Amino acid sequence: MPSIPHILLLLFLLLITTSSARRRPLKPCKNLVLYFHDIIYNGLNAANATSAIVASPAWANRTILAGQNHFGDVVVFDDPITLDNNLHSPPVGRAQGMYLYDKKEIYTAWLGFSFVFNSTDYKGTISFIGADPTTNKTRDVSVVGGTGDFFMTRGVATLMTDAFEGDVYFRLRVDVKLYECY
Repeated sequence: MPSIPHILLLLFLLLITTSSARRRPLKPCKNLVLYFHDIIYNGLNAANATSAIVASPAWANRTILAGQNHFGDVVVFDDPITLDNNLHSPPVGRAQGMYLYDKKEIYTAWLGFSFVFNSTDYKGTISFIGADPTTNKTRDVSVVGGTGDFFMTRGVATLMTDAFEGDVYFRLRVDVKLYECY
């Protein structure tokens, strides 16, 4: 008959082996580096705008971003995604979603969007969500799912502002690291 210390040792070993078996690898199963280009409608650029202000605070309007760090503006977008930082490169997909400026004191936004791919390399979507403290050099948002080649994927996307031209154009470098790939 096993003694109490032997039973406790067995339970401890069982606990250690089951918890270590559930650990996920720290290396990503897929890496992508993409660029997304956002051209905000400003009342004069309807032909090439890829985003528009759809809601604004009472003190602002929907063609010019609000003062006070753009607080209260809600922007929807359908931006081209490229493999390099050239806006005129062939797009591999579209970044579609919204961002809203959510703080008066600090220039920051909240993002909810998907990368929609329909190219020879990838088909499907990757969905992102999270806070974007835009004054930080790099910021992370969560990869919360996907479809097609990215079915139920999970991971982290590191955003870096690669270029911006006032309140009309910005380009983000998006370094996507997927940790769950099916």
